[in-house]
Amino acid sequence: MTQINTEINEFSSQIKKEVDKLFKMMTFQPNEIEVVIKEDTYFIRVDIDNPKILIGERGQTLLEIQYMLRIVIRKKIQSDLSIELDINNYMEKKREILNEIAKDISDEVVFYKKEKALPPMNPYERRIIHLSLKDREGITTESVGQGSDRKVVIKPA
Repeated sequence: MTQINTEINEFSSQIKKEVDKLFKMMTFQPNEIEVVIKEDTYFIRVDIDNPKILIGERGQTLLEIQYMLRIVIRKKIQSDLSIELDINNYMEKKREILNEIAKDISDEVVFYKKEKALPPMNPYERRIIHLSLKDREGITTESVGQGSDRKVVIKPA
């Protein structure tokens, strides 16, 4: 095994330990923790009973746990790792829904040649919309507004 693969496996193992430790400190027992690496990002999938409290309204608690976990992992591993946390596939399903919304709205914008604003979204959701539409011809995207009122506007090109 190469040095890089060994390092990746060590990081994955350390990440699993830290995730398990954090969830147990919060009095939650994960059924399964999986770490998958894609494009320099460690995707952490946790399966847990009764995930609602850990996901929170519109996934806000999940994003806050992800933020805490990122700090803990970076401190323990001494590396600037990019991580994404998903609990019971919530973020994966959310990403699919947002991609579908982006496609539908961009089709409308292209057809009617009129800009359309999406509802306010957090930075993670806006990023999904922008990335989903970055290669779409005939439109441009822009984030407008301040704070919790910030939203994506899809415009004809």
